[in-house]
Amino acid sequence: MRKYVIAALGGSVAGALLATQFAGPLLADEAKKPENSVYQQLDLFGSIFERIRAQYVEPVNSQKLIEAAINGMLSSLDPHSSYMDPKQWADMQVRTKGEFGGLGIEVTQDQGFVKVVSPIDGTPAAKAGVKPGDYITKVDGDSLLGMTLDQAVDKMRGPVGSEITITIVRKGEKEPFEVKLTRDTIKVASANGRLVGHTAVLRLNQFNDQTYDDMMAGLKKAEKDAGGADKINGVVLDLRNNPGGLLTQAIKVSDAFLDKGEIVSTRGRLPQDGERFNATSGDVIDGKPMVVLINGGSASASEIVTGALKDHHRAIVVGTKSFGKGSVQTIIPLKGDGAMRLTTARYYTPSGRSIQALGIQPDIVVPQPPTPTKADDSKAKQPDQTFEADLPGILKNDAITEQEKKQLSAEAKAADEEAKLRESDFQLAYAIDLLKGLTVIGKDDTGVTPPAKSK
Repeated sequence: MRKYVIAALGGSVAGALLATQFAGPLLADEAKKPENSVYQQLDLFGSIFERIRAQYVEPVNSQKLIEAAINGMLSSLDPHSSYMDPKQWADMQVRTKGEFGGLGIEVTQDQGFVKVVSPIDGTPAAKAGVKPGDYITKVDGDSLLGMTLDQAVDKMRGPVGSEITITIVRKGEKEPFEVKLTRDTIKVASANGRLVGHTAVLRLNQFNDQTYDDMMAGLKKAEKDAGGADKINGVVLDLRNNPGGLLTQAIKVSDAFLDKGEIVSTRGRLPQDGERFNATSGDVIDGKPMVVLINGGSASASEIVTGALKDHHRAIVVGTKSFGKGSVQTIIPLKGDGAMRLTTARYYTPSGRSIQALGIQPDIVVPQPPTPTKADDSKAKQPDQTFEADLPGILKNDAITEQEKKQLSAEAKAADEEAKLRESDFQLAYAIDLLKGLTVIGKDDTGVTPPAKSK
């Protein structure tokens, strides 16, 4: 039977398949044996099931009743084990291929409510300002308290173009508030790349089937815009608000920047269930410096990549502590076109550390400052500074050529653009500045960065 392994904070949690027969009356002497207690409990379940079907005030759907029981069984294990009916299983397969319908939020369950792990870039939720850590307490006025995560997610799904109002409780806000969104087909490139100054910024939104290929395409684009790979001073790998996804893709992304050594290991219930994944020879950026950006929305597969690059001292990790999901789910297709998502292992970084419920601490903690209001902007404005060049009757600089003047002007323009980035995304600007500093340190006395040495 084919299995799929994921390391993700999946959207919905339901139950697991109950495949057993209800035991009949047991002999008295057999019933005393401890190993038969399971069959006694299943017999109890069967009795309750039949009593509900026969005497509940309204007719009940047997399939839904069993699935509700299954849901309770699996949800008692952990937030990530679940049973997916045929529709849910089909939806998940679509999501891992990079296209799905909905609001564009990755969620988990906490204190009986739906908690946002992260909004996905470019989706209705992200555009409406939904933030990691938000609690969704109501959908169209209906409370989600007491619902399973699967039921809550189903309420948020609907036809493309239809409107939905969610009620959000946010830390720092005194009262819950409503956000109106329009459902859309979510088509998200799992990764993209751009050039900022001389730095390639690779943004990974999630880990689906296309992540590695999308990342490499983004890197090639940044190198082309820079005028060649040799013009890139390093890479910022932006994993902020990336909820995770496929374990296989996390391994491929890590391997892209590692030349050797362990990437991640998994340990299951039995010793023989453990696996170890190692890097293969070759580094796609030839050893150039790297910075990994993370925050509280970076989970699971994102933490696998971060842990691998951090433990091998391949990258400097900047940002805030990651989410802390250190478990691996195996997806097992079942009869009837459904599937079971079961937590089967914990994963460990190359140093042998589990990040379950702990997260990864960055090497340099850099919180993202709150976006300033217009009132703050007006208060922050400083009077223009006067320089030597502004003074009347100054001495001319006769030691600079016209070509050098043009170069200085271009450098000043680039510096102004980077200053604007600090206002819109301080964490990313910090990472780029850090890479620039590493590049300056690495230059020889001629001002040229020597080529990377092969390992």
